[in-house]
Amino acid sequence: MPRLSRIVVIAPDSFKGSVSAADAAAAIGEGLRRVWPDVELRPCPMADGGEGTLDAILARGGARLHAGVTGAGGDPVDAEYGTVDNGKRVIIEAAQVVGLTDKNGVSVDVERRTTRGLGELMRKQLDAGARDFMMALGGSSTNDGGAGLLTALGLALADAHGKGVDPTPEGLASLASIDASSLDPRIQQSRITIMSDVNNPLTGGRGATAIFGPQKGVRPERIGAVDATLDRFASIAEKAIGRHVRDRPGAGAAGGLGFALQLLGGEMRSGAEVVADLIGLDDALHGAHWLITGEGRSDAQTLLGKTPFVAASRAAKAGLPATLISGAVDRDALPQLAPRFAGCFSLADGPVTLEDCVANAARLLADRSEQVARLFEAALRQGTA
Repeated sequence: MPRLSRIVVIAPDSFKGSVSAADAAAAIGEGLRRVWPDVELRPCPMADGGEGTLDAILARGGARLHAGVTGAGGDPVDAEYGTVDNGKRVIIEAAQVVGLTDKNGVSVDVERRTTRGLGELMRKQLDAGARDFMMALGGSSTNDGGAGLLTALGLALADAHGKGVDPTPEGLASLASIDASSLDPRIQQSRITIMSDVNNPLTGGRGATAIFGPQKGVRPERIGAVDATLDRFASIAEKAIGRHVRDRPGAGAAGGLGFALQLLGGEMRSGAEVVADLIGLDDALHGAHWLITGEGRSDAQTLLGKTPFVAASRAAKAGLPATLISGAVDRDALPQLAPRFAGCFSLADGPVTLEDCVANAARLLADRSEQVARLFEAALRQGTA
């Protein structure tokens, strides 16, 4: 009997609120071993620039470190970050500093939250000699256009009377001028790679506030005012630094962090593509027979550069089939998803509540992977795979 699918690459994203990418890969592997005890598993937990990116990168080596910085709401936070390449490259995940899961941070109104802590963390690493930054933007709770980050790196914000203003949406409402003369010059000597799966501009109908603001707490009646504040901030900041980036793809990522980092010369890249390169996904695919990927929920957005799309695309280039196993699969998106995957499967095998599905995701993943493997095995026996 052919031994096809005996070497399997497992490259899921995390199932947010349920299992990490590493745990999801382990659960999928458990299911496969029920069918093929001798299967060679090549786990490659992934991420797309959101929460879990730090874990995915450091799973392949590097150092996990901590630093005390300012959280979104102004309280101190103990933020994790990482280094790779013998400490030469710094990995910073926005969610570790200003994440939506930080209860203290989100207890403060979104119009008073700041990204200052991310700039503080960058400055600490500049002091330590770092000049290569990889910034993962997903999962942030802020909507300040990256003003906090910029002020921590030396940008000075002032109102019409020359008084400093807070780098928050509320503070920026009175912004009149920006002095960039004290911007840390080491930034110009640095490389900044921005990891995100968002291509929105900073402002307007597709901008940070209109599209992502409500999930962070921006009230419907305040969307227009906050968007106008960021638009004005962007105009003044671009003039001060001499670079126009507000309309670039990704400027609206993470409440405008994408704008601030591109203003500093950062390069916007697909988070999943960057992670795939860093963890050596292409090498893992070499000589393999099958790839399994997944995420918490798959829909049409999956095809805009999220982890399963990137993993499947890499597999296709290597001549391998890729199967999708996600927490949920949008039925309306199946016509778009199906051509990309050798089967799209969700976890639920009958009526189940979302809470049960989240609580039992690892078990459900193992069970579904087992059944997918049995299907593959049956095809092998018929000589059709």
